Amino acid sequence: MTNTNHYMGYIGTYTKGESKGIYSFTLNTGDAKIENVKIAAELENPTYVNISKDNRYLYSVVKEGENGGLAAFSIHENGSLSAINRELAAGASPCYVSVDSQNRYVFGANYHKGLVESHLLNKEDGSILPAASIMIHEGSGPDPRQEKPHTHYAGLTPDEKYLAVVELGIDALITYTVNSDGKLTKVKLLPLKAGSGPRHLVFHPNGKIAYVMTEFSSEVIVLTYHEENGHFTEKQYISTLPEDFTENNQGSAIHISSDGRFVYAGNRGHNSIAVFRVNPESGELSFVEHVSSEGDWPRDFALDPSEKFVVASNQESGNLVLYSRDEETGKLALIQSDIVVPYPVCVKFLHVR
Repeated sequence: MTNTNHYMGYIGTYTKGESKGIYSFTLNTGDAKIENVKIAAELENPTYVNISKDNRYLYSVVKEGENGGLAAFSIHENGSLSAINRELAAGASPCYVSVDSQNRYVFGANYHKGLVESHLLNKEDGSILPAASIMIHEGSGPDPRQEKPHTHYAGLTPDEKYLAVVELGIDALITYTVNSDGKLTKVKLLPLKAGSGPRHLVFHPNGKIAYVMTEFSSEVIVLTYHEENGHFTEKQYISTLPEDFTENNQGSAIHISSDGRFVYAGNRGHNSIAVFRVNPESGELSFVEHVSSEGDWPRDFALDPSEKFVVASNQESGNLVLYSRDEETGKLALIQSDIVVPYPVCVKFLHVR
């Protein structure tokens, strides 16, 4: 699936316009270019995907008529996908999906329904079983877009003791325990800044610090994670925008380098990626630079497995962008911006083992 200078990646999309589903691509690091963009699986609105740690399975959100849910695929040696099964329910599909390191569970966050769901996985073939637990959130926030809960992220903590759930609609981070049967039990709700609209979360590789990207206030929230009880405490809020920027912006994705030295955050509207340096003692952030997204509405991006490159997706302009990454300064430099993928959302690479 990978060799020393070719890395396979996948793009989740909105299936409008010319888009047909999940696309695959190859990053050729030797020639510093993206190659072989092609459709890997046809399905409706696979806006977010995640890949099992052993690279055997890809899990996607999916819409099918009036139903929505999660889809499972086998990943073949050449990067192609074959469908395993779908687990659907009436109403809107989730906006986020994640899988644990042992292929025991998948988790879905449903923005429109304001809930988090857990599913057991079949150990034989990776198929998704019916929901083991569905936790429906309650509340609202001060922003007109926070009229009800809007669950946006659900992923395990690094120790896999807890499920961390980011609630955009009620400005909260909620933790749950996950039982062996997939049942979720609420542990703690941490209120975050009112009206900030928390959206996505990434952990520092030390497992003790977490970073939350906010959609409405365009900030990164630095949190301390307490593994002994699954609680979080706030440390810092830092803007992802220039002080003089006053137009519409919505924060998008957040990612961190594997050495824990740099955090990257996407700005839809300002159309940039903000780069931050991590203080090695406190985990707090200091601003490094803004880099143009070279398109409209940068929805997501990913560091490649070598971490010498970053691939970003611009949803509304329908292009992928390739940057080189300076591993010492964290800064990004444009290489290529004309890779066509219609309505791209999520970017994921196969894991290097």
